[in-house]
Amino acid sequence: MSATVPTTTSATVSPRPRHRSGSRTRGRGARVTLRTLQVLLGVFFAVASGAPKLIAHPTAVESFDRLGWGAPGMYTIGALEVLGGIALLLPLLSSIAATAFIGLMIGAFVVSVTAFGGENAATPPILILPLAWIAWARRGETAELIARLRRRGAPAEIRP
Repeated sequence: MSATVPTTTSATVSPRPRHRSGSRTRGRGARVTLRTLQVLLGVFFAVASGAPKLIAHPTAVESFDRLGWGAPGMYTIGALEVLGGIALLLPLLSSIAATAFIGLMIGAFVVSVTAFGGENAATPPILILPLAWIAWARRGETAELIARLRRRGAPAEIRP
């Protein structure tokens, strides 16, 4: 005696509805908290941390001179912070920006411990925790961005 196993075809299986980053499993409060955190960190990195470096605030100049990085290092880090702060606010880029900031914060921690004797060393690890949450919670947007880029395909060849 043989048992028959029912088969399904693509016509009988309904596709899973698309939701942004698991929003169907995350409550409204968590989504609001996450978005608020993104805005706060985005403003912090762009305005409070990056802008002083871009306008060459005396405290930023002094810090980068102590490191031996000078103006080029200061402007580079400032630009990365401002652009990353803006990217935290853009849904398709928020996870990538948060991940990049985690790397920047690891570097900031190492520099604060080795070059500044631990001065302000607690700030980067504290910021890594919410950044990690943003990167994980918004990972669906990163997958969506990758899918969009793959659909676009390789750029056309440049013709002479």
